Amino acid sequence: MDIVYSYFVMDILHRGHLLMLKNSKSIAGENGRLIVGIVSDEAVVIKKGRAPILSFPERLELAQSIKYVDLVVEQKEYLPFENIKSIRPTILMESDSHDTRAIKEAQRVMEKIGGKVIVMPYFQGQSSTQIKKKISSTSK
Repeated sequence: MDIVYSYFVMDILHRGHLLMLKNSKSIAGENGRLIVGIVSDEAVVIKKGRAPILSFPERLELAQSIKYVDLVVEQKEYLPFENIKSIRPTILMESDSHDTRAIKEAQRVMEKIGGKVIVMPYFQGQSSTQIKKKISSTSK
């Protein structure tokens, strides 16, 4: 049974999130499990310099309501390494929008526990940041 781990800020839920989750669950297989890490508010502030619009409890609840997701956990760091070490998934899902160095480090961590990384393409036009910019420009 494959255990797939995928992680998100999920500040504004959009189709890109759903596609990543759907693909991740498909990779887990019928008997596999998809565990989703939601990045803590503190970790988002450290990485992006600003807090998410939606609070951590709201983002957690949104992730829990998605049919592809079997379990949602808090991810206290922006990168998933601590959760990977404790959960020990067989597969870590990454996006090619993430930093190349971070993906290489994830591959090293996953190899140490006998797992692998699958890098999915970024879904162009599907980002919380782009949605926020569009909202901001149309509200002027």
